[in-house]
Amino acid sequence: MARNLILSGGLFHDFAATSAALAEVLAEVGVESDITEDIAGALSEPPEVQLITVNALRWQMTQDRFADLRGEWRFGLPAEARATLLDHLDRGGGLLCMHSASICFDDWQGWPRVLGGCWKWPTSHHPPLGWTSVRVHGKHPVVEGLRDFDVVDEVYSDLHVLPDVEPLASANGQPLVWARPVRRGRVLYDALGHDTRSYDNEIHRTLLRRAALWLLKRPVIVGD
Repeated sequence: MARNLILSGGLFHDFAATSAALAEVLAEVGVESDITEDIAGALSEPPEVQLITVNALRWQMTQDRFADLRGEWRFGLPAEARATLLDHLDRGGGLLCMHSASICFDDWQGWPRVLGGCWKWPTSHHPPLGWTSVRVHGKHPVVEGLRDFDVVDEVYSDLHVLPDVEPLASANGQPLVWARPVRRGRVLYDALGHDTRSYDNEIHRTLLRRAALWLLKRPVIVGD
């Protein structure tokens, strides 16, 4: 059984619930997950895992509207944690990044190059949480044969996305899912997952199961 470390926690989302839901989905393909909100502590030394997942909202909070929250929630990713993530990829590990991971770690200039993009204040935004139609693109094994689907979620919009990123799924013309090799490992970003309703959607669950297998460099059953 593969092991996964879920880095969880932060503001404006029920991360305890979504991390538990994600762990349940990944368990269906033999991935055992440990969940922690101590991101810096968990990455202070290399974890013995094949997959690391970022399902969190931890950032520097330099925007004026978050001034009252900085004392409790402001976060910078320590240098040793950055090195741990890069070493994990150098060893061929997988990195699954969910929803608000694109906002995380904004003190690290290299994070957008790892992820493939990032949230840019004040340009990036999202419409209110609600029903959205997700379109699936291409023949990548994570999405091949999947049909378009409707889900209750937030559509992150106007993200800064690197030019070489090819979306595997989108909504309202906005790229939501992409997968890419990084160093000797693999990275997949899924901008869906605001709350557990997103994880209740069976097509999204299938996409996530396939994502885990692809990140672990295991065969992906396209008919799943």
